[in-house]
Amino acid sequence: MTVFKYGDDINTDLLFPGRYTYTCGKAEEILPHLLEDLDKDFASKVKPGDMILAGKNFGCGSSREQPALGLKAVGISAVVAKSFARIFFRAATNQGLLLVECPAAVDAYAPGDEVVLDLGKGQITVGGRAYAFPPLPPEMLAIRDAGGLLPYARQRLKATRGQ
Repeated sequence: MTVFKYGDDINTDLLFPGRYTYTCGKAEEILPHLLEDLDKDFASKVKPGDMILAGKNFGCGSSREQPALGLKAVGISAVVAKSFARIFFRAATNQGLLLVECPAAVDAYAPGDEVVLDLGKGQITVGGRAYAFPPLPPEMLAIRDAGGLLPYARQRLKATRGQ
């Protein structure tokens, strides 16, 4: 697993440039442009299971879905940040992208450190040291496990109808 670490105030235009908003709507169209104005090699280096660590206010900016959709589609296992912009938090939840707030873990990370996320224990281990984070609500985990809010809602609807 590769860990990509970025700073504070990484906005949605840095995650997915706004100039592509109306020409790229599907995941396969978004992927080549992910983070191209922040980390030009990201799209060619990222692999499923990789993780992003970032500073405060990750995902600030516009309400476009492409940044969260692209990160989920490329297989980012989690974004661990000091804090998230509310609008990105909602978009990521809709897509089933796992977000974890843990400022101490972000600060502790140094290039080359092994990072292990344990949702059950509510901790992230960075370079052999464990850092606790607030447990994620079961509903959030269920949305993530279903692949996003729409698949989760469809599953719930089927369950209530006895199908």
